[in-house]
Amino acid sequence: MEKPAASTEPHGPRQVLGRESVQVPDDQDFRSFRSECEAEVGWNLTYSKAGVSVWVQAVEMDRTLHKIKCRMECRDVPAETLYDVLHDIEYRKKWDSNVIETFDIARLTVNADVGYYSWRCPKPLKNRDVITLRSWLPMGADYIIMNYSVKHPKYPPRKDLVRAVSIQTGYLIQSTGPKSCVITYLAQVDPKGSLPKWVVNKSSQFLAPKAMKKMYKACVKYPEWKQKHQPHFKPWLHPEQSPLPSLALSELSVQHADSLENIDESAVTESREERVGGAGGEGSDDDTSLT
Repeated sequence: MEKPAASTEPHGPRQVLGRESVQVPDDQDFRSFRSECEAEVGWNLTYSKAGVSVWVQAVEMDRTLHKIKCRMECRDVPAETLYDVLHDIEYRKKWDSNVIETFDIARLTVNADVGYYSWRCPKPLKNRDVITLRSWLPMGADYIIMNYSVKHPKYPPRKDLVRAVSIQTGYLIQSTGPKSCVITYLAQVDPKGSLPKWVVNKSSQFLAPKAMKKMYKACVKYPEWKQKHQPHFKPWLHPEQSPLPSLALSELSVQHADSLENIDESAVTESREERVGGAGGEGSDDDTSLT
């Protein structure tokens, strides 16, 4: 097995908000992401119940741009299982009821690729999509997966979706025992629109906790599912299995938010079916598809 390693190519320090060139994250980037996942100063706790906590942080330079951080205790899910679930794109199509379409585009290194993801937003907001450079790194018994938005010449913004921007999004998985772990999800995303306050509140109070719980249920069912679906195919662990074409970094450019169209959805009111917990958001808790 070829062990993924962080890029060691020399390049200057870069701030997340001021990224100018496309680079595969290095060890310093992974350490910085981990530190932010573990940080407490400046975060406002908005939800804490049944082993799931959510914090939000308004970015001072832009009051419409928020960071959100979710943490969940997984008492009977090993860290490596959760890591597999987050990587397994075919399984995501089964458990992630938000997903409209998702696929990997190309491989950059043994631990970095480029992919597409589109998702349903709470009605009646427009749905979003994103192209990201994703990288991952095992760190002993812990794991990090993180991404940021890039532009790919073959996948321009679509007219039926709003192209959002991931400034930095990812997961820190920390092992707490042979069959337990803690996952922290950290997201700083520009949704490319002035969203109404109810959306931000709903994300932190309802959608984020529900998404974490749905992920947990998916992890519990994953080993059984994987046994029936290419059980030995795990290119995130075995890079030689990857069917993706290689892509040079020079083919990509950084997706800056100011180059995309802004839409004003600040006056959009929540639909009745959303208020009563209907279709949109994270969907139902029905797990019958996870077979």
